[in-house]
Amino acid sequence: MPTPAQPPSFSFNSFDAQCVEDALARLGPKWTTWSAMVLAQENRPMRVREVADQIPFISQQFVGKRLARMYADGLVDRADGPRGASYRLSTLGESLTPVYRTLSDWSRAHLSPGTMAEAQRVEDALQRLNLQDSTAVIQVLGANGPMRFVHISEEAGLDNTWARHRLLRLQADGLVTRTGSRHGDPYILTSAGEALGAVYATVEHWSEPITGRRASPVPRPVAAATRTHAGVPLGADGVRTTAALRRSAAAPTSLFSHAPQPQPRVPAAVTAQSAPGRGR
Repeated sequence: MPTPAQPPSFSFNSFDAQCVEDALARLGPKWTTWSAMVLAQENRPMRVREVADQIPFISQQFVGKRLARMYADGLVDRADGPRGASYRLSTLGESLTPVYRTLSDWSRAHLSPGTMAEAQRVEDALQRLNLQDSTAVIQVLGANGPMRFVHISEEAGLDNTWARHRLLRLQADGLVTRTGSRHGDPYILTSAGEALGAVYATVEHWSEPITGRRASPVPRPVAAATRTHAGVPLGADGVRTTAALRRSAAAPTSLFSHAPQPQPRVPAAVTAQSAPGRGR
């Protein structure tokens, strides 16, 4: 019998939803996590080609664009040389360890408990969270409990049409549900949605150097209950990548540990048949 979810050990009102959303926008573009983990594992300056050689389903040109975006967002440092630019994690990028670990733990508890490369696990989680105004909607429900659609829209300061669209996506992603099947029944967070408070607090704490503001202390992650909506689709490219990675050996859960190990590689035959992923 599944163990009931423990109540959150924090207040959903304790974090700044816009601050969290801005931070997630830096972390959410596809392949950012893979690129960061490759740089962390190598722990040396790397050129675009070297990074691309270690990431499946992605062209060297796209890796270059992703690293340029990460540089603009302060996640990597760049050094220009006669043989081209080289990249390595910045101090901000190196501090991502608790963020990635919290996202990974949350995903394993509520979304996909099976074998998967940790970089892909984190990216799948970010794909659900890096959506405009989702943080505000989840914060409103977390702080107030079950609410009808119109009240959520008012509290979050969203247009009714946009709020409805966002709630439908959050339902599809398994973060929000309704208390009943009748029209007008209130919305409520699922156990996965309730557990996001620890994720948001960790993300906000990480973003302090960016925002220049002091975030609330990061609470201990809420103990996991059971996953919900494990079969939520992630889009064609996400499904293809995840399926291939699940056939590979599992990556270590240490993420940015001091003794990193390689991420699993996808068989060359599979990679050759796949198109590059899309980025946000």
